[in-house]
Amino acid sequence: MILYLHGFRSSPRSMKARLMAERMAQLGLADQWLCPQLPASPALAMQQVLTLIAGVSASELRIVGSSLGGYYATWLAERIGCPAVLLNPAVVPLKDLDKHVGVTTAYHSDEPFEFKREYIEELRALAVANISAPQRYLLLAASGDEVLDYRDMLAHYAGAQQHVIEGSDHSISEFADYLDEVLAFCGVGAQS
Repeated sequence: MILYLHGFRSSPRSMKARLMAERMAQLGLADQWLCPQLPASPALAMQQVLTLIAGVSASELRIVGSSLGGYYATWLAERIGCPAVLLNPAVVPLKDLDKHVGVTTAYHSDEPFEFKREYIEELRALAVANISAPQRYLLLAASGDEVLDYRDMLAHYAGAQQHVIEGSDHSISEFADYLDEVLAFCGVGAQS
């Protein structure tokens, strides 16, 4: 089972989520793919996800998280004890998201998206100071990320399998080139 967690203001319609969903379907594994629309509240998002994966064992679950979804994926992987793939993950979103308090729109729709000040405290409750088992993590970090500093990612996930993508951007525009690597880490291959 792969659980994909999208980033801030994003959705299951993001390019990376769509590519992964399409590949899982091509492999006949669509029933092993979960990609919920996460609410703006971090506490509600994690409550929703924990309900969604109730009954799935740590040995069966793989989490892929992008940006803020990577922050969530880290908290979940530490709590559950399952592997996680992190795509340009937010390491300390508290310092970056304060400027986003208010109402805006989601990236893939015109739907209003409200990020409340109390959500910053909810994020603080999900902080993971140090990962406990680096071998459970794969980090894809783009040196050209215009939103987050990839060096923070490398330091936070020290000891994890790390793939630095020279250049690129926050969304990892050429994610299709790394899809097989991500799926292989999740135990899914072309022969599955």
